[in-house]
Amino acid sequence: MDGGSRPSWALAGAGGRCGSPHTHPGDGITASRDEGLRIPRVEAPQTATPPGMRPCSGVPGVAEQPEPELVEVEVGSTALLKCGPSHSQGNFSHVDWFSVHKEKPTLIFRVYQDHGQSEPGEYQHRLSLQDKGTTLALTHVTPQDERIFLCQGKRPRSQDHRFQLRVYKAPEEPSIQANALGISVNSREPEEVATCVGRNGYPIPQVIWYKNGRPLKEEKNRVHIQSSQIVESSGLYTVQSILKAQLLKEDKDAQFYCELNYRLPSGNHMKESGEVSVPVFYPAEKVWLEVEPMGMLKEGDRVEIRCLADGNPPPHFSISKQNLSTREMVEEAADDNGVLILKSAHKEHSGLYECQGLDLETMALLSSDQQELLVNYVSNVWVSPAAPESQEGSNLTLTCGAESNQALEFQWLREKTGEVLGKGPVLQLHNLNRKAGGGYRCVASVPNVPGLNSTQLINVAILGPPWVALKERKMQVQENTMLNLSCEASGHPRPSISWTVGGMANEQDQDPQSVLSILSVLVTPELLETGVECVASNSLGKNSTIIFLELDSNRTTGLITSTVSPYAKTNSTSTEKKLPEPKSKGVVIVAVTVCLLVLAVLGAVLYFFYKKGKLPCGRSGKQEITLPPSRKSEFVVEVKSDKRLEDMGLLQGSNGDKRAPGDQGEKYIDLRH
Repeated sequence: MDGGSRPSWALAGAGGRCGSPHTHPGDGITASRDEGLRIPRVEAPQTATPPGMRPCSGVPGVAEQPEPELVEVEVGSTALLKCGPSHSQGNFSHVDWFSVHKEKPTLIFRVYQDHGQSEPGEYQHRLSLQDKGTTLALTHVTPQDERIFLCQGKRPRSQDHRFQLRVYKAPEEPSIQANALGISVNSREPEEVATCVGRNGYPIPQVIWYKNGRPLKEEKNRVHIQSSQIVESSGLYTVQSILKAQLLKEDKDAQFYCELNYRLPSGNHMKESGEVSVPVFYPAEKVWLEVEPMGMLKEGDRVEIRCLADGNPPPHFSISKQNLSTREMVEEAADDNGVLILKSAHKEHSGLYECQGLDLETMALLSSDQQELLVNYVSNVWVSPAAPESQEGSNLTLTCGAESNQALEFQWLREKTGEVLGKGPVLQLHNLNRKAGGGYRCVASVPNVPGLNSTQLINVAILGPPWVALKERKMQVQENTMLNLSCEASGHPRPSISWTVGGMANEQDQDPQSVLSILSVLVTPELLETGVECVASNSLGKNSTIIFLELDSNRTTGLITSTVSPYAKTNSTSTEKKLPEPKSKGVVIVAVTVCLLVLAVLGAVLYFFYKKGKLPCGRSGKQEITLPPSRKSEFVVEVKSDKRLEDMGLLQGSNGDKRAPGDQGEKYIDLRH
């Protein structure tokens, strides 16, 4: 300091209040214990007008100094300190700047002829001049910079100008942690509900607790708020607030959160934490039963009988059912959560059920009201007569009945087609024919319980001999191949099937009145000649069908199957359409061609011998052909007629006429002469 003399402002108070230190505006944010936080005022020791304090008015020879100019700035920004009003800036071309910390002034910056020079120390690298030397700029403001700054002009009659620098920093978003272990309503002292933490704020933020949107206040033996602060190395504050309370059963769904109130140069602000809930433990006062699904139950439903209570944690449950014989309650096998599962309910599950809950802490036993479970059912459906038989042309009456705890409706269906034949327990069938035989189903249902029904199937038998499809049938086959022949017949009594040729036969039941037989045979010339006959018989008669086999040159070799159905026109009740027979013109053409070639070769041989004069001509009997002596007894040629070609009119005389039957016998040519 120039000349080592003490500055003239050393006797003037730096505070804004007579005989007391100047306080931070944030110091006025004082919270009662009810609001969760009390920030004590920092009381400086009282001295007789020390530097940085202003003396009380009325002291002789001492003028009262004006209030310091308030400068508010956020941490990390730049504070601008303007020394004096703008119209008197010429008086401040020579200025000394001081900072006052703990009542001790320190020279930090000098201005001479509008040029500035920092003094060594904590502000050496953060100070600069602006506005032609009238404004001192302090960069990178920290909480430690919150103090009084003073500028002193070196010219005569210049006045000192004081600044109170206020520093602010918004805290981070508050975090909240609930007590995960829970609180019992039987606790005699307030228990920890949650902890709220607000980090890195300046000055100290105020914490307010809320429950269901309403602020909490300190209440003796009911609500207690415990707060503490930590000063970080940066000078910022971290505040922690613990809420303790005695909770009630009604607080089991309560939502708690905390709020941080703080100030910035722009005004007052607040930040809220998220909401949390705390497990609340309380004894049960009531237990009861619930059944799922609700509404009318039916046999086959999956049913859950659940025991519930209004306590937390729930008591130990047991479920009992009343024994119909002894009227006593018998415990059922429920799981640990008090749930009895009936995977497929039936009528025996109906009855009275009761739930009991044992509180393991108080050992109190609570019982629910008895609840009736009703499982609706339809069972034992019957049809009379059970095995109906009838003659063709007669009438038949079927009667259906069932057991149920509800009113029943009946419906009759045709089993093969699903056709609805009628409603009611009685079905009348008139003028029966063979097609009326087969399955009939009675459906018994409960109208007011959807999906509850049961059925009974019976078979109506029409007495008569077996039915087969056709009296005869033709098939195109290939020789020396395996062939599957199928024959189906129906009738009552049930027919049996036999075949006129040997082979592997397999018999299968199609329905109670029908049978299918499959015969595997090898196609041989004998089988082509005779065909195959299928015979179906029962005690009332028999019927048959013949399958004729014809060669088919167009088919590839392999396994051929033919099925003869019983429902054909032969029995006057069949609706099966007869398949067209394949034509055999190709076979006839091939046969004619082969025969003509054989005849041509034979004619050429005979004509050769005739021209040589060695073949006497005759129309019947045996003729000799003269040969050399060495070959006379070597062989005899025998020519036999082909009856199948004769029948087809393929062998003719030399004039194109057919040969007479007597002229088509065996012919011998003796080659020994």
